[in-house]
Amino acid sequence: EVQLVESGGGLVQAGGSLRLSCAASGFTFDDHTIGWFRQAPGKEREGVGCISSSDGSIYYADSVKGRFTIYSDNAKNTVYLQMNSLKFEDTAVYYCHKPTTRGSGTYWGTGSWGQGTQVTVSP
Repeated sequence: EVQLVESGGGLVQAGGSLRLSCAASGFTFDDHTIGWFRQAPGKEREGVGCISSSDGSIYYADSVKGRFTIYSDNAKNTVYLQMNSLKFEDTAVYYCHKPTTRGSGTYWGTGSWGQGTQVTVSP
């Protein structure tokens, strides 16, 4: 059974930094595609970025590009989201997500989600 456990959230002032962790188990981590999503109060869940170990590709939403970095540590079965220059509008619950993969297809939104970790950025 796939399990994803996020940690590292908290309260930080605008301009500050946080590093979120997504500890994964229940699948072969050496070949992983993991995404980070967030959901602010009253808003829909949105993608922050994702990493795919098969080809080393990493993608970011325009809203976080240049401020956030996603990377993996295969020895620890963990994907990280380093968040710098945080803004008030980054306040949200952050989730990591392992999409369903079937053949060459990746089906975001299906698969496994972590429980989320709250990030609050004070103005």
